[in-house]
Amino acid sequence: MKHIVLSLSFLFFMDTLKAQVIGKMFPAMTAETVEDVKVNLPEDVKGKYTLLGLAYSKKSEDELNTWFEPIFSKFVQKTSGLMSGMGYDVNVYFVPMFTGINAAATGTAKRKALKNVDPQLLPYILFYKGELKSYKEALDFERRDIPYFFVLDPFGKIVYATSGSFSEDKMDKVEEVIE
Repeated sequence: MKHIVLSLSFLFFMDTLKAQVIGKMFPAMTAETVEDVKVNLPEDVKGKYTLLGLAYSKKSEDELNTWFEPIFSKFVQKTSGLMSGMGYDVNVYFVPMFTGINAAATGTAKRKALKNVDPQLLPYILFYKGELKSYKEALDFERRDIPYFFVLDPFGKIVYATSGSFSEDKMDKVEEVIE
């Protein structure tokens, strides 16, 4: 019975997250690539759908990583042969957020990414360094131990939100919104 109550509580939390952010503009955020190139979200991604994954703790970053391969395979990797031309034209970014005392670790994280992350994935990782409070309020970040995902329409408005580890159901919903 405890598990059912916890599961229902989590589902209520997810519905609350969606209801509070769907239809809002994604708040302005300046992040950087591993090469220190600034990307202004959502301004620099306007014109096509954008999938953003944000994490602001080590545990949530680990869960964010569960999305890398499936997202890359589905939305980024160009197909060849019979499936060529069947890809999506979307922006995809994974954004580890370094805030407070952890902001000093941004440079170390970038160097670590250059050394340990597949070079094909590096252009899709942005590093945010700064305050967290305004994003927690605007995007309804309640739990620091899970990543948050947002699909933005071509104008920068949030049209879908989810959180947690990768699942096929979540991927199906993301794909449905983008199509």
